[in-house]
Amino acid sequence: MKTKKPQFETTTLWDFPTQNYGDRPHGYNKYSGVTPAFVIWNLIQRYTKEDDLVVDPMCGSGTTIDVCVEENRKVLGYDIVPYRNDIKQADARKLPLEDETADFIFIDSPYSDNIKYNDHQDNIGNISCEDPRFFEELERVVKEMYRVLKPGKYIAWLIGDQAKKKKLVPAGFKLYSILENYFKPVDIICVTRHNQTSNTPIWHERAKRYNFYLRGFKYLMIMQKVNK
Repeated sequence: MKTKKPQFETTTLWDFPTQNYGDRPHGYNKYSGVTPAFVIWNLIQRYTKEDDLVVDPMCGSGTTIDVCVEENRKVLGYDIVPYRNDIKQADARKLPLEDETADFIFIDSPYSDNIKYNDHQDNIGNISCEDPRFFEELERVVKEMYRVLKPGKYIAWLIGDQAKKKKLVPAGFKLYSILENYFKPVDIICVTRHNQTSNTPIWHERAKRYNFYLRGFKYLMIMQKVNK
């Protein structure tokens, strides 16, 4: 049976009520911080063609792999602690790839230590975004992505902000300021969040009572590698 395809997005507001589309799994929808499959599908329609190599250096539960295989893209998924056998073990700051190999890169990175992924000592997601070291490590990832991406090709990075105890850390803005030192900005998409753990009646009531905002979106930053 042919899988039903998502809507092709034409605006900078993407609103996906579920993680998956069609009748086949793309990644594991119970995985902590799972990537919406719709996001990857839309990106590869615009920025890749069949047989292009897509690289996901923080592959999580493998959503990027599943979408790319269906869409006839070559794909390499890496993670510091692989969730399944077709994800290769590697640190996003040092990938086992030659220079200028990838036709497209997608990253759905941690934006603080709010999600427990694993106990690996080098996991960036175990560093709070309130610690300057968090963004120093993200910049190391950015440099590595610049190295492995082909000139003229694109990278897309999904990230959110942290608001904790009424202290805002605009992780998206901070990451953008790093990315634009290496890549040419193309666009920023607002991806609506529906299924985070705070999207419950009790948390909405707390937000009203104590005068704070729940996180309702993530940034999807699209950049192009242009030779300097």
